[in-house]
Amino acid sequence: MKKPLVGALFAVLLLGAGIAPATAATSHGAAPAARTASEKPVRAKAVNFAGTVALSNCSGSVVRTPSSQPGDPALVLSNGHCLETGFPAPGAVVFNRSSSRTFTLLNASGSGVGTLRASKIAYGTMTDTDISVYQLTSTYAQIESRYGIKALELSTTHPVAGTAITVASGYWKRMYSCAVDGFVYRLKEGDWTWKDSVRYTSACQTIGGTSGSPVIDDATGKVVAVNNTGNEDGGRCTDNNPCEVDENGQVTVRQGINYAQETYGIAACVGTGNVFDLNRAGCALPKP
Repeated sequence: MKKPLVGALFAVLLLGAGIAPATAATSHGAAPAARTASEKPVRAKAVNFAGTVALSNCSGSVVRTPSSQPGDPALVLSNGHCLETGFPAPGAVVFNRSSSRTFTLLNASGSGVGTLRASKIAYGTMTDTDISVYQLTSTYAQIESRYGIKALELSTTHPVAGTAITVASGYWKRMYSCAVDGFVYRLKEGDWTWKDSVRYTSACQTIGGTSGSPVIDDATGKVVAVNNTGNEDGGRCTDNNPCEVDENGQVTVRQGINYAQETYGIAACVGTGNVFDLNRAGCALPKP
């Protein structure tokens, strides 16, 4: 996983809080494919930093489902390995746990414009996927009124190979432009296994601290995945060196290639008032 910056001394850990999966502050080094906040986007549709956030050790974004209402408490999406409570063990789910974590909200140019605060971890896991969703003390309407920034919308459809995407890191205020190269039946890293992961083309050389960044479809502007890991050293299925496992159990290692976890299934688990309901029809997220 792409390790969180705070986990620099724990390089063997996952991205977010030191985890291998999501990149936060890892040994990836410079990322030649990255754009800084001051550089112009090179894609057909301009994707900017508005709505992205910086965590203490990772990246994230303010997100909404298609049915979220202006008066609903806003949600922030990041990685499960970025949770302040540490990496959830395989099979573990964090659900409706109190939190007062803060996030720096960015505007379109990548400048921090304010601080948002969580009321709880609505959902978090590293089983099957690598996501965390925080519920905030502010509503979408309050955030838009105060900062002029709208939440990013979660796509409800499976991403498509070949789609032009942008990984927008609020922590580094950098963007990485590439495409969806394909999908991985099982992505295994250390003790964790993720299902149907997104594999980037080689241009997205994400680094530590980018863990939890929204992966944005350049054509629609919607979030289709959340950035979470990459194979740094060519290792086989170890921390910071995930491997691909196909339906027949064959293992493939792709050094220097990075990955994300799909997010299209999240909306089905969010009901009225932006409340997570894991028993809703169509919700397939792991349960506690």
